[in-house]
This record gives sequence, C-alpha cells and structure tokens, in this order.
Amino acid sequence: MTASPALPASLQLGYSFCPNDTFIFYALAHGRVPTPLPVREVLEDVQTLNEWAAQGQLPITKISYRAYLSVMDRYVALRSGGALGRGVGPLVVARAPLDDLNGRVVASPGHLTTAELLLRMVYPEAQLRRMRYDEVMPAVERGEADAGLIIHESRFTYPQHGLVKLLDLGAWWEQDTGLPLPLGAILVRRDLPHETQLALQDAVRASLDYAWAHPQEPKAYIRQHALEMSDEVMQAHIDLYVNPYSRDVGEEGERAVQELYRRAVQLGAAPQSDLPLFLEG
Repeated sequence: MTASPALPASLQLGYSFCPNDTFIFYALAHGRVPTPLPVREVLEDVQTLNEWAAQGQLPITKISYRAYLSVMDRYVALRSGGALGRGVGPLVVARAPLDDLNGRVVASPGHLTTAELLLRMVYPEAQLRRMRYDEVMPAVERGEADAGLIIHESRFTYPQHGLVKLLDLGAWWEQDTGLPLPLGAILVRRDLPHETQLALQDAVRASLDYAWAHPQEPKAYIRQHALEMSDEVMQAHIDLYVNPYSRDVGEEGERAVQELYRRAVQLGAAPQSDLPLFLEG
C-alpha cells in the first residue's frame, strides 16, 4: 500500500482581496474555527491564484471555475466557500453603445477567468487584451480597448468611470441555461488525505457561519484589503456574492458547474475528465 504524503506543519490558503473572500475566510484565517492544521492566508489577485493552481502551488485555494476545469487532475472543489449565484455575472462595458464585439478589442481580466470563457461563448471573434482586473476600466477609459470585461467590485463602480453596460454575461448565462452562474471555487489538492479534505470543507463552512453570526467582527480585516472601495460598495459586494450557494453548492449549483464544464470542453477550453467535480463523502 502506498503511504499518503506527510502533512506539513501548516497549510497555506489562497484567496483574493475581494470582500466576499475576506468575509468568508476571516474566521478560518484568524483561528476562530477549528481546522485540521494551522492555516496561513495568502492573499493575491484571482489571475495569480489561477496561475498558481496550474502549478499545484497551494494546498487549498480559491480560483475561478474556468481555471478549475483545467486543473482537475490536481484539485477537487469543496462544496462550501465558492461563488455562484444569480445576478452575479461579469459585465461588458464601453465608453458608448456598441452593437457587436466580434473583431473589436476587449480588455479581459485574464484567460483563466470564468468571465473570459463566457465572453468567448457570446463573441468568439473578439480580440482579447489581457490585464489585471482593476486595470480594465482605466484601459477602456483611455481608449486602449473598445470594451472591457469587468468583474468583482467594478460592476458597482463602472458608471463613475463614464462607462455604459453593453451586456450582463451572467444574465445571458441564466437565460440560456436556467442555472446560476459559477464564478469561483475553493479547491483542495487531491493528494491530501480524504479526512483532511473533509475537515477543511467543514472549516470553510464554519468560517462562513461565524462571519454571518458576527458580521461586525471581520469588517476591519475586510476594509484592510478592500482597496479604495467605499463601505457601501464593500457591503454590496458581500451581499451579492456571499449567498446560500457559498455554504453548500447544492444540487442546482452542481448542475451549473457541470454545464459550464460541458461548454468549456465543447469550446476546447478544458480537457475532458472523468474525475468528480466536487469532494465526495
């Protein structure tokens, strides 16, 4: 029998600076809930976390669902802690209305984001210019791109940049599939012992329950990482992206991820795999 790899003294947990992540993981990162091993947080932008996952760098990490579909050989998604929902999708914005983005330059927050995968489904001939998500709106403002694909808090602030909405990709997905939109997943490496994976899933769920029960306690931590976001935008971000699917993906959420996977394989954006999408047991 092959022995399981020795567990480290602590586990690095990767997640983004976004309020929904810092809200969910506050208690876990600050020792407020039991964990199978001590956890050390590593905060990075989502595209960096996506790229790290391709290398198997972190044992537990938040990445986009689109990126997950390319690293299923290394990771499995937890049922808790992810970002799915309705009315949560990325937006396409521009300085003025445009009828068709095929052939036009669109600023994208990264090739491994769910947002770019959705854009490819709608506008397969768009010319993509990739950059960090918070650089997208300034690039559109300066005329360096015809349109921009915005995620995270940008969906609340784009009017302040003089931009108009061309398309809500989440609304398009919901109308086309009847399902919630999968955005981000919490993954654990498949080489961790199964009991450790399950305990981490329980810890993520307990961390979210703690934040819901003590909503004022995480606020300073969330504010510390919320860039120049106003308190109102910060709270709107949490209210939108942290929902019952964050506690458990549920049967409908599973079907949504399976449909995203099916379409990604069809587009040639992800390899076919028979591995389970979510942690079992």
